[in-house]
Amino acid sequence: MGLKQLLFGRMIERRLAAYQNELMEKHCEEVRHIYQTMRGWRHDFHNHIQALLALSGEEEKTREYLLNLNDDLIRVDSILKTGNVMVDAILNSKLSLVRARKIEVNAKAWVPDNLRIAEIDLCVVIGNLLDNAMEACLQQPPEEHRFIRVFLGVLKNQLYLSVSNSMAGAAQKTGGKYTSTKGAEGHGYGLLRVDRIAEKYGGYVNRQSEEGAFATEVLLPL
Repeated sequence: MGLKQLLFGRMIERRLAAYQNELMEKHCEEVRHIYQTMRGWRHDFHNHIQALLALSGEEEKTREYLLNLNDDLIRVDSILKTGNVMVDAILNSKLSLVRARKIEVNAKAWVPDNLRIAEIDLCVVIGNLLDNAMEACLQQPPEEHRFIRVFLGVLKNQLYLSVSNSMAGAAQKTGGKYTSTKGAEGHGYGLLRVDRIAEKYGGYVNRQSEEGAFATEVLLPL
């Protein structure tokens, strides 16, 4: 093996290691956020029990309290139920983190039973697209309207995934392909993984950008 090949191999190994470390950090952050959210729910639940105990014997006030609590739970319940446990886990963990960053979310998702694509591959696609969307939103000034829109379902007998997001300016292209939201120094492995998985299943990826917005569509045969 020549010196150039050896150096190139080491460079790729370092980049892959850095990418894997970044993925692990993101996963840990998501888990921490979910844990903090659950602790908050536990605290609120304890307070509600104490309030209901204090209202013991006052039927009308108890009923009014429960109705108000029910309204609060309806507003808080933003959990997506797609019909697929693994997809539910990746979508809800990512979107929970997005909402914590004060980014507006609009999401609808449904996964059919007859999936041709492996669940882990689908989760990789979803995770990478949402990571890139959140990174783009966070590069906007805080006072600007930050949003992410997600749709997952079936279109013309194909699994259709659409992720669109706000961004500062318009996305840049290098060699006819969109670059990572991290700029010229960004590794772009997330975008590459999405493309490779779509290619693996004979699918299609379409990316579009205009001033202030970016959108990705992925079609995968069922």
